[in-house]
Amino acid sequence: MRQLGILGGMSWESTASYYRLLNQGVRQRLGGLHSAALLLHSVDFAGIAALQKQGDWDAAGRQLALAAQGLERAGAGALLLATNTMHKVAPAIAAAVEIPLLHIGDAVGQALQRQGVRRAALLGTRFTMQEDFYRQRLAERFAIQVLLPTDRQMAEIDRVIFAELCQGLFQADARAFYLDCLQALREQGAEVAILGCTEIGLLLEGIKAPLPLLDSTELHVAMGLEWLLGGSSGAPAA
Repeated sequence: MRQLGILGGMSWESTASYYRLLNQGVRQRLGGLHSAALLLHSVDFAGIAALQKQGDWDAAGRQLALAAQGLERAGAGALLLATNTMHKVAPAIAAAVEIPLLHIGDAVGQALQRQGVRRAALLGTRFTMQEDFYRQRLAERFAIQVLLPTDRQMAEIDRVIFAELCQGLFQADARAFYLDCLQALREQGAEVAILGCTEIGLLLEGIKAPLPLLDSTELHVAMGLEWLLGGSSGAPAA
């Protein structure tokens, strides 16, 4: 088994899911007492969130690049950045290390291609939904047209993520609002919905939704497992 590095803590709620799912995946494939060979650098999310609000993505990228270098020095052979939004600075992280950064957008895009999907709804933070780093990658590499909620809906989706989901609060009214957004996107022609925030899957777990749900966390973990157990080295992040 190879050793995989995780850049986490953004938020720790979703990073805990990465840790659990990676270990479950290794146990299912190898059996016995096997568990995942992982190195974790978990940041203080408050500092990263403050840089997001300030729009200081360069500083955030430098901070995560230093963490990535530490994981590389410690022996990680590849990296998972356990958050969708911070893939905005994936090029800065990838440029700082010599090991591959397994990109969450590629995990999602490959899954959409396998299913023959061409129009997908996207839910995530306002940064993920409104800026082009995520949507453009899906369009250019996988020919996926991304459909977005309304501006009002995006504002509330973002508020719920930071004020509730990242703090471990998963409430019925938030769940109902997200499902209403998915219904509206289905009526606009979306074939599936990308849960493009690593906490949204925790909110909608086990719920019957208006659209098939693609959980970016689960897809990213599957990419990590393939690398960890000797499969593909993953697509480059830049």
